[in-house]
Amino acid sequence: SFCTLLALAPTTMADTFKYGEPVVYSEPSWYQFFESPYYEPKHVAFRGKVRAFVEAELVPHVAEWEERHIENPNGFEMPIRDFLRKAYKAGVFAPQWPEKYGGTPPEGGWDMWMDFIKVYETSLCGCPGLCASWLFTMSIGLPPVLNHGSEEMKQTVGRDVITGKKIIALAITEPWGGSDVAQVRTFAVKDGDYYVISGEKKFISGGMNADYCTTAVRTDRTKKGMDGVSLFVIPMNLKGVEREAIKTQGWWASNTAYIMFDQVRVHKKYLLGKENHGFRYIMENFNTERFGMIAQCAGASHEMIRESIKYARNRRTFGDPLIKSQVIRHKIAAMAMKTEALFALAEQLTYHMSIKVPHIDLGPRIALAKVFATQTFEFCAREASQIFGGNSYMRNGPGEKIEKFYRDVRAMAISGGSEEIMFE
Repeated sequence: SFCTLLALAPTTMADTFKYGEPVVYSEPSWYQFFESPYYEPKHVAFRGKVRAFVEAELVPHVAEWEERHIENPNGFEMPIRDFLRKAYKAGVFAPQWPEKYGGTPPEGGWDMWMDFIKVYETSLCGCPGLCASWLFTMSIGLPPVLNHGSEEMKQTVGRDVITGKKIIALAITEPWGGSDVAQVRTFAVKDGDYYVISGEKKFISGGMNADYCTTAVRTDRTKKGMDGVSLFVIPMNLKGVEREAIKTQGWWASNTAYIMFDQVRVHKKYLLGKENHGFRYIMENFNTERFGMIAQCAGASHEMIRESIKYARNRRTFGDPLIKSQVIRHKIAAMAMKTEALFALAEQLTYHMSIKVPHIDLGPRIALAKVFATQTFEFCAREASQIFGGNSYMRNGPGEKIEKFYRDVRAMAISGGSEEIMFE
């Protein structure tokens, strides 16, 4: 039974696990006992590479970087630029991008299964905000440049971002719009070869460190809603750009920003695609963003199961290990049940994306999956907190990873489209 497996010591089961830690239901099934039709040797090798990098370069620094960011949110870069260079050299920062622009595709070629593996494995560091600052922001800010930008933009902006020299963020959300992205008020006035842009953006993940922002701008103010919106990649060193750090409940290391554009003169070469066609480009991008959050929730939920089982095996209450308590085992069983379903759903979406199901057809399924993912993440964070007790309330010690996850629950549930908007 499930509870019998929980009671077994790690050494008892180590020989039956192919990859990862020998803790039941804390890793994908194909890491443990079961075969899968989806994964090939190249995926196995890539999984090992990413996990090794995460354990060596992320896990030891997470707590320090988060705390230092809180001490100085406007001046601390965690140090992200050195970290990006390390990640690029290790082949885990830019394997998904075209080699002609500096990408580092792995042996055997890149595919959606590697994308899923990369996001899943990086989430195991226990800090969603940190993942957002180096992985998430690029994955949503860069695709419009590569998909709709000119060759000059791909070779300059694209190459510098892909090689870790520059940082890009996505600036869509505004103070008055939230998830209603069609209500863009930031506007542009054409002036010869330039667009003069004014407006404000809020909740911009990675915005404090960004060198560029892929930005939604209304270029035809006679039109409402989805019409008349364009996408620009705006250099953040231009005159008239100002930004302030937003003090957030969670995602401390994501460097979330409030950005103001005051008559910023942006050359027409920074327009992505066709003028007034930007809303379609934004919608294309949302599927990728939400898929990444689904994969991240799956990894984080597995990590909370692992931490909970390991803690419950070692923590003694009333003379026995905590794992001997039926109510604790049932909490872990419920976490595992939901996470197994989430991972299976994520694999289904990965398959559909790998065979290039059209974005418009896949969008509703990804929206529902994003809700299920964040609700599963929230459930696991709560149950893990109960298992750890007071230790889950501390920012250091045995429960510090659970504390970080719990602090980030609302960021996962609201960003990328709130649960209510996803249902609608």
